[in-house]
Amino acid sequence: MDSSEVTRRIREAFEGVTAPEANGDTFFLYDPDGDLPPERQMPFATIVTGDHYDTVSRLDGPDAYRLNIGLTKAGYTAHFGAVPTERDENGVYDTGFDYAARDVLMPHPTYAAQHWVCVVSPGSATFEALRPLLAEAYEFSVRKHVNHGRRAKA
Repeated sequence: MDSSEVTRRIREAFEGVTAPEANGDTFFLYDPDGDLPPERQMPFATIVTGDHYDTVSRLDGPDAYRLNIGLTKAGYTAHFGAVPTERDENGVYDTGFDYAARDVLMPHPTYAAQHWVCVVSPGSATFEALRPLLAEAYEFSVRKHVNHGRRAKA
């Protein structure tokens, strides 16, 4: 699976999603009206296509990209237990995972403490297994959007 196929599948699976791109990366936002101000544009998933944020995933190779998914605390801990706390000199969390391994669900190298997980170049079977995680991240994003709207009207 390439990154454009993953982008297509995420956009088709979830209503109200916009997918802005910057520097070849894609950011999946729940924005049903297309009017979120920049300060509220927090993606529920991203696709990073190069080493411009970190180099531990080695995304400089052919067909390499990383799908990142922002889970709830409960979702993250169900898969990986407590969030990591120890970082190396480059700010990468020590989780015991090889962050360059392909097609393996793992904590995000720099955002694990915020309950993000990732997969470098997921295959079709892995992507199918990720659908519940993507749905969790999407539903959490929807809840935050709805709650903010209610507070704004109150």
